[in-house]
Amino acid sequence: MTARKTAGDAEGGVPGPPAQGIHGGRLGSGGASAARAFTASIGFDRRLLPQDLAGSRAHARMLAGVGLLQPEEAVTILAGLDRIEAECAAGSFVFRLEDEDIHLNIERRLIELVGPVGGKLHTARSRNDQVALDMHLFVKQACLEVGEAARGLQRALVRQAEAAGQAVLPGFTHLQHAQPVLLAHHLLAYVFMLQRDRGRLADAALRADVSPLGAAALAGSPYPIDPARVALDLGLGGIYENSMDAVSDRDFVLETLAALSILMVHASRLSEELVLWSSREFGFVEPDDAYATGSSIMPQKKNPDVAELARGKAGRVFGDLMGLLATLKGLPLAYHSDLQEDKEALFDGVDTALAVLSALAGMVSTLRLHPERMAAALEGDFSGVTDVADALARRGVPFREAHRAVGSLVRLCLETGRRPEEVPADELAALHPRLDPAAVAAGRLDAVLAARRSPGGTAPERVAEELQRAKQLTEG
Repeated sequence: MTARKTAGDAEGGVPGPPAQGIHGGRLGSGGASAARAFTASIGFDRRLLPQDLAGSRAHARMLAGVGLLQPEEAVTILAGLDRIEAECAAGSFVFRLEDEDIHLNIERRLIELVGPVGGKLHTARSRNDQVALDMHLFVKQACLEVGEAARGLQRALVRQAEAAGQAVLPGFTHLQHAQPVLLAHHLLAYVFMLQRDRGRLADAALRADVSPLGAAALAGSPYPIDPARVALDLGLGGIYENSMDAVSDRDFVLETLAALSILMVHASRLSEELVLWSSREFGFVEPDDAYATGSSIMPQKKNPDVAELARGKAGRVFGDLMGLLATLKGLPLAYHSDLQEDKEALFDGVDTALAVLSALAGMVSTLRLHPERMAAALEGDFSGVTDVADALARRGVPFREAHRAVGSLVRLCLETGRRPEEVPADELAALHPRLDPAAVAAGRLDAVLAARRSPGGTAPERVAEELQRAKQLTEG
C-alpha cells in the first residue's frame, strides 16, 4: 500500500496530471525524494500485478453493470488493462517509483493509454479495499501452490517408504534407542504431518475467500455498487459484513504465515533427521551428489547442505509471522500504512516454503538407503525388551513388577556381555519366577514388529495399510 492518503481518495475520481501525482490537489507537486523512496512499495508489490488487474477488471464490469460506467467506457478500460498486461508480459511496462505502488502504476499507465476515461476506474473504490482485495487473491493462490508443493514432498516420501520394504531401524525417544520400527513407518509419519499442513493451508485459503472491495477507504461507498457481483466475478465466496473490518483485516495473512510456520517445523524436523542419518555415525542414508556439497579444504567431505539450509530457513518463516504479529497488535481501526508490512512478510514466507519443499522433495527422492546399517544399529540395543515385560504382564504379572524384572535382565546382560536370549533359564527364573526363555523370545525383532498391530502401529500389515492411505492422500 501507500504511505499517505486523503479523504478524497476514498471514493476515487479522476486523478490530476501525472506531474502532480495522486496527492497533488491537497499536497502540491511532490514531496522529498527520500520520503517518496521510503513510502513507496512498488519495489515489492509489483508482484500483485495479476491480482490487481483481475480486481480492476471485475470492478470495471461491476461499474458498468450498475450504470456508473457506460458500456463503451468499460470496453475501453478493459482493453487498456489488457494492453498493460501485454506490456508487462513483454517486459516493456515501466514501473515508476513516483507512482508509489502497483495500483497507481497501473492507473497512471491506463490513463496514458485510454485517456481521462481511465480515471473513472477508481470510482467507488479506495486503495484501501483495492490492496486488501489483491492480498486475498494472492493468499488463495499461494495456499494452493504451497499445498501442491507439500504434496510433492509427500509423494517423494511415499516412494521411499515403498522402496524401503521391510527395512527396520531403531525408533528413538530422547534420541536414545527405544523400539524397532519399519523405516516405511518412520517416513510415513512425515506424510501425515504434511497432510495436516495441507489442511491448514486449505483452511487459510478458506478464510481468504472473501472480497473486501466495496468497503472503500473504511466506511463503505455512497455509490450504488454491487460488491457481491465483484466477489462472484473473482471466484470469491462472499463479502465482508463490516467495511472497517474489510480494510483492516489481515488475519488471513497471519493464518497463512502460521500454517507456513508449522509446515516449516515439520520440514525442519525431517531435515534434522536427514542430517543425522547421513552422518558417519548413523550411515542410514546417503544424499545424492546433486543434493550435497563439498568442503573448501577437506576433500573427503559430503555435506547435507540442502537439509541444513531447509532446517535453517524455518526460523526465517517464524520471523515473518512474528514480525507481522508485532505490526498488527497495536493498530486501531481502520487502515494504517503499517499494513504495508504484510506483503514482504507474506511473500517471503511463501517463497521460502516453496523453495524448501521443492529442495527437500528432490533430496528425499534421490536418497540412497542403507538398510544394512539400520539393521546393524539394532544389534545389542535391547530395544525389544519392552515386549518381554509385556509377555510377563500377559501372564498376570503387574506391569511395574515385570518392568523391574526385565530391567534387571538388561543389567545382567550388560554386566556379562550376553544377549537376553543367551541367559540360561535358571538365571532368568532367579530374576523373576515367571521369566523364562519363552517370555524372552517375545523380544525378538520379528516378534516385536509383528506384535505392533494396533491401529497406526509398525506391524508390517499396518504399515502396508498406512502406505495405501498415504498414496490415496497424495493422488491427483
